[in-house]
Amino acid sequence: MNTVFIKNMVCNRCIMVVQNELDKLGLEVKNIKLGEVNLDKELTSEQKDKLDNALIPLGFEVIDDKKSRIIEKIKNIIIDLVHYQNNDSKINLSEVLSNQLHHDYNYLSNLFSEVEGTTIEKYFIAQKIEKVKELLVYDELSLSEIASRLNYSSVAYLSNQFKKVTGLTPSHFKQIKEDKRKPLDRV
Repeated sequence: MNTVFIKNMVCNRCIMVVQNELDKLGLEVKNIKLGEVNLDKELTSEQKDKLDNALIPLGFEVIDDKKSRIIEKIKNIIIDLVHYQNNDSKINLSEVLSNQLHHDYNYLSNLFSEVEGTTIEKYFIAQKIEKVKELLVYDELSLSEIASRLNYSSVAYLSNQFKKVTGLTPSHFKQIKEDKRKPLDRV
């Protein structure tokens, strides 16, 4: 079995798009998840080139070097934790990353900062704020429930972090989004 690492896979739709391209190329997929595809057979260089040519216009890219693979895995673990896991318990991000990637957290942190120009923590916070925005727009949960779901110690802490990242309070952000929605009869 051969594992191919793919950059910029961030959601289930990405998985479907990549799966579709692999099917078009006649490549048999054993398993596909964010950033990673397990194929039945080793890719030939011609197949790899065809795959690259098919994926690049769609915003994806086959990753060849080890450091880029690690960075992409860090991002995918964080995206999965924030957007797809409903964590009721407090998680220790450094432990999760170290355990899943089998590297010392300091190595992962330094590599991430060096390549991405930001820290793992800032990336994690940015993903959490994106999730908060999404939940605010859906308007199904109170700010207190959102804070709890994303493991913030308090609504005040969530609000402060949200304002620091976006420049807006959560309620102002929500108001702006609601103002932009047009009634159906005005579309």
